[in-house]
Amino acid sequence: MTDTSTPAEAPPAVLRQDAELIAGVVAAAGRGLVDRETVAEVVALCAVAGEHLLVVGPPGTAKSEAVRRVAGQLGGRYFEYLLGRFTEPNELFGPVDLRSLREGRVEFETAGMLPEADIAFLDEVFLGSTAVLNTLLGLLNERVFRRGGTVLAGPLRVCVGAANHLPEDPALAAFADRFLARVFVDPVADARLEELLEAGRRPAPVAHHGGGPTGTGPGGPDGRLGALDRLAAAARGCELDGVTPLLASALRRLRAAGVPVGDRRAVRSQRLVAAAAVLDGRTAATARDLWVLPLVAPTADTQALARDTLGDLIEKAANRSLTHAAEELSRSSAARAERLARTGAALLADHRGLPEGRDSRLRLEAALREIDAGFAAADLPAALAGIRAELVAAVAPS
Repeated sequence: MTDTSTPAEAPPAVLRQDAELIAGVVAAAGRGLVDRETVAEVVALCAVAGEHLLVVGPPGTAKSEAVRRVAGQLGGRYFEYLLGRFTEPNELFGPVDLRSLREGRVEFETAGMLPEADIAFLDEVFLGSTAVLNTLLGLLNERVFRRGGTVLAGPLRVCVGAANHLPEDPALAAFADRFLARVFVDPVADARLEELLEAGRRPAPVAHHGGGPTGTGPGGPDGRLGALDRLAAAARGCELDGVTPLLASALRRLRAAGVPVGDRRAVRSQRLVAAAAVLDGRTAATARDLWVLPLVAPTADTQALARDTLGDLIEKAANRSLTHAAEELSRSSAARAERLARTGAALLADHRGLPEGRDSRLRLEAALREIDAGFAAADLPAALAGIRAELVAAVAPS
């Protein structure tokens, strides 16, 4: 008898396990990156949603480093390129296959190039020529590479484009619209410069590009991509009927407030909602997942407006896997509690594995202060209260 099961049929317990695995992968990628956790988390969100991400910010703000680290932790084939005015299509999509050309066929060698990548990062994406962007459009929209006689279904989970600023050319703006989610970054705030300097002295996490014989276990690169694909399949089958009225109301509010959300972006925003749900360990979306909606606003100003406009709808939004992104985009106390609980648990795990030291205790005390500054004792969620009690015990004099 033929097995007709698909990743979408994975039991809820498996999906929760997959979500926890991807959360750990993203947390590992973000370790040592100051104030770039949201970028790392939204890369994972878009990979599960099957959408693409645009990261906008000045040079030197770790845009490429954040994406590179997530890709390195997830494994698979990674392609990165800095585009310029004179970038040739062959530099991204591969050179002409000379053997085929001798036989009168125009085909391309795509091995190691963008058409065969699982995750891609294109820096200065709007500097590409018309020939590059036109070919790229088909790959982004359909996951199919077509050039000459070559037609290749690509494995691309997510393409991240980066730019120093949004394009003003209407033709480029239309291309930019293919990147559904947007994250805007600024230089790290002055208050966190010590943390930035300390992080800059630490080695980067080890990358796992390419899988290989040692990468087939559940926690290896192949297992990580498998978990990502199961979550993506679950997102495609996610139950959205219950949240559709709230989603429609939210989109109406955004349009009324002057946030431009076209029909295509409105429809595709459902993919982000579904991805948020499965990364939270659920197969049905709820109001808890509407924190993703500001991501579809096209500019930094309209994203801030979107957060304010949707304040009451996303006041209880949160996500167990994407704690930083959910908090930044919703400003909700529930999201803050999720982030503090995960951060506290990670600090405690690190502390237990280290010899007694002042630096470790300082981090635990800082986490305690942040919890106490954000929540009155009577308002502490149960999970966060438990973490707080462990932190207090860990810093108590022995």
